[in-house]
Amino acid sequence: MTTTIRPAEPVQQGADGARARTYDVCDNGRRVGAVGISTDPAFGPSAGILRSLGIEEAHRRRGRGTIAALAAEEVLRGWGCTQVRLVAPADNSAAQALAAVLGYTERSRNMLKTLRRTAPALPPGVTGRRMTEREFDEWAAVSVGTYAQSWMERGVPEEQARRKSETDHAANLPDGPATPGMYFHVLVHDGAVVGHVWVARREEPEGHDLGYVFDVEVREGHRGRGYGRALMHLAEDVTLDAGLGLLGLHVFASNTPALRLYESLGYEVTQYNLAKAL
Repeated sequence: MTTTIRPAEPVQQGADGARARTYDVCDNGRRVGAVGISTDPAFGPSAGILRSLGIEEAHRRRGRGTIAALAAEEVLRGWGCTQVRLVAPADNSAAQALAAVLGYTERSRNMLKTLRRTAPALPPGVTGRRMTEREFDEWAAVSVGTYAQSWMERGVPEEQARRKSETDHAANLPDGPATPGMYFHVLVHDGAVVGHVWVARREEPEGHDLGYVFDVEVREGHRGRGYGRALMHLAEDVTLDAGLGLLGLHVFASNTPALRLYESLGYEVTQYNLAKAL
């Protein structure tokens, strides 16, 4: 048995320089599956994505998927990629197992919660309100750098991390706080702002809009007092007020306190985001 990959189409190249290509997975020249790769528009041309991998049922469990994935990684190296990532759905144990064999490690996960009709009440003396314009400006002045730093702390090269942060902020906030579907709120206790949360209206491919927590943070000096939980309750209230019944988020795998909080609040994992150095 000789498993190889061969191009199924020309290289697709976007205006931003991003590249993508699909390959046939072949066994002694006969097509038995397909693998798709691309560079990552969010992280830049030195970051790759293993977008898809499928082997026909009759040809599975013989190592063809592993060989095809390794061959695809070699193509990404040839494109100048230094890292590659993939997404493994929470209900796809086979994809998770293959990723582990290939040396991918979990970088982060996406989680989702179905909301009740009423959000939990905030603690006594704690209230939520919209950010003022001045508060937004103060947040925006440090947000790009803070978000980039969070990626660098998890092994993402500085250039890729800054590209990711700048791209995300520009795409999500073209009109700043006036961007439709963006909700910025602060949590207040005894007149002092103790944290903030940014919730966005997000359209999913299945056609169901949901709320999505892009940023949530308790200010230094106020941590360890339950304000993180209160901020997530505030996020639920904002989401419900927008007429949405689902709330999603992204959390880094190394952020154990946040993971425990979200699990205790009823969030469930929808996908694992895995990566490896090339």
